[in-house]
Amino acid sequence: MKVKKRILSFVSLLTAVVIIIAIMPTQMTAEAITFDNDLTIYSEAVYMISLDTDDVVYSKNSDQQRVPASLTKIMTCLLVLEANNGDEDVLRSKTAVGGYDAFNELEGTGCSNADIKRGEEVNYYDLLCALMVPSGCEAANILAIDMCGSIDAFVEKMNLKAAEIGMTNTHYSNTHGLFAENNYTTCEDIALLTKYVMNKYDLFMTICNQAEYDMSPTKEHPDGTHLITSNKMLVEGSDYYYRFAKGIKTGFLDAAGRCLVSTATRNGYTYLIVSMGAPAVNEEGEDTMYNCIDHVTLYEWAFENLEYATILDTASEMGEVPVEYGKGIDHVTVKPSMSYSQLWPKNVDKSQIKQKITLNQSVVAPVTVGQPLGSIELTYEGQTVAKIDLVSTAAVERDEIKSDVKVAASFKDSAAIKIAIIVAVGAVLVYVLIFAAIMVLRRNRRRDRYYDDDYDDDDDYDGDE
Repeated sequence: MKVKKRILSFVSLLTAVVIIIAIMPTQMTAEAITFDNDLTIYSEAVYMISLDTDDVVYSKNSDQQRVPASLTKIMTCLLVLEANNGDEDVLRSKTAVGGYDAFNELEGTGCSNADIKRGEEVNYYDLLCALMVPSGCEAANILAIDMCGSIDAFVEKMNLKAAEIGMTNTHYSNTHGLFAENNYTTCEDIALLTKYVMNKYDLFMTICNQAEYDMSPTKEHPDGTHLITSNKMLVEGSDYYYRFAKGIKTGFLDAAGRCLVSTATRNGYTYLIVSMGAPAVNEEGEDTMYNCIDHVTLYEWAFENLEYATILDTASEMGEVPVEYGKGIDHVTVKPSMSYSQLWPKNVDKSQIKQKITLNQSVVAPVTVGQPLGSIELTYEGQTVAKIDLVSTAAVERDEIKSDVKVAASFKDSAAIKIAIIVAVGAVLVYVLIFAAIMVLRRNRRRDRYYDDDYDDDDDYDGDE
C-alpha cells in the first residue's frame, strides 16, 4: 500500500510539473538571413536593420571590432542628453567654456572642429550641434570636462553606459574618436547604441539631421557660427544627396576608413545602416564618399526589393499529439503560438521556405490551450529563419478512472513491482518461520519448567522420610 501511495504521489508531482511548464510563456527565436544579390558594397563592415521590425536586412563583418572614428561622438551625445533629460530648453540655458585641457590634445591633429575658441562661452545645445553636425572634436572635450571635471571621468561614464546598453564589443578611450589604443566597437554595437538614443530622446534626431545650423552669437563670434554637416547625404546639390535619408553621424580616420550611420524612410519602411571601413579615395586618387554610396545602394535595394510578408500564421494546424488519460479525447491538434512576419524579397517565393516540425510523442492530461507541444523551424537555403513553438488548440481534462486503471495495470507488468512482491512474500515467510520458531521455543521452555518443578517436589518428599 505504501509503495502504491508513493507511485501515485510521484505521478501527481509529475502532472504538476507538466502544468507549470504548460503555462510558461511560449518562445520564438528569429535569426538574420542573407539573400543573394548583386550589390557592390565597398565598406569592410556593414549592418543594416529594419527599424520597423528589427529584422537584419544586410550584414557584412558586422560583429568585427573596428576603429569607430567620430562614430564615438554618438555616445558622447547620449551622455549629455541623458544628463539633461533631453530637454532643449535646459540645454540652451547651460553654458560651458573650453580651457587648455579641452584643446591641448587636439592641436596639430587637423581634426574636424566647429571653430570654437578657447575661453568662448557656448551653450550646451550649440555644443551638441557642433558635435554632431560638423563633427567638432573640441565640442566633445568641452562638454566632457564641464560635465565630469575631466575627460577621463567622462570616458569612464561612456564605458559604463556601453556596458549597460549591452555593447559587449565596445571600449572607448576618448570622447571624439581620434585614434587611440583600445578605442573600438562594431557595427552591431553602434546600431544598438543608435537605436537606444533614438528611442529615448527625440531631440537626438533633430540635432543630427540638420544639414546646416547657426550657433548663437558669442563675444568671439558676434554673428554666430554657421555649421555645415559632414554628411553629404543630407546636403542638397551634393553628388551624394539622398532625399530619403535622415542623420546621423559620419566618421573618418586612416585607420578606420570612411564610416557612416544613417536612416532612411520611404513608403512606410524605415531602415538604419551602420558602415565602417569604406575607402576614402577612388582609383584616380580623388576623394570619394564610398560610405554614402554604400548607404544609397543598400537603401534603394531594400526599398525596391523587400516587402513585409506573413511567413506563418496561427490559423495553420501543424499536426496532432496523442493524449494519455484524456477525458473523451485521445489527441490534440497543434498550431503556431504566434504569427511570424518579416521583410522578404519580392522575387523570392515564400514556398521555398522549408518547415521542420518536431512534436512531443505524447502528452499526459490535463492539457491546456496554448500548451507547448512541439516546435516548427523555418529555413531558407540552409539558414534558420525562425523557430516557433507549436501549441495545443484545445483543453483536455484528465480522466481519473483511466489513470487509476492504467496505474493499477502497470503494477502487474512492472518488474519493480514483481521484485517488491517477491521480497514482501519472502519477508512474510521469514517472519512466519521466526514466529513459529519462537513459539516452539517458548512451548519447550514451559514444558521444561513443568518437569523441573515435579522433580523438585519428589526430592523434598524423599528427604522427609
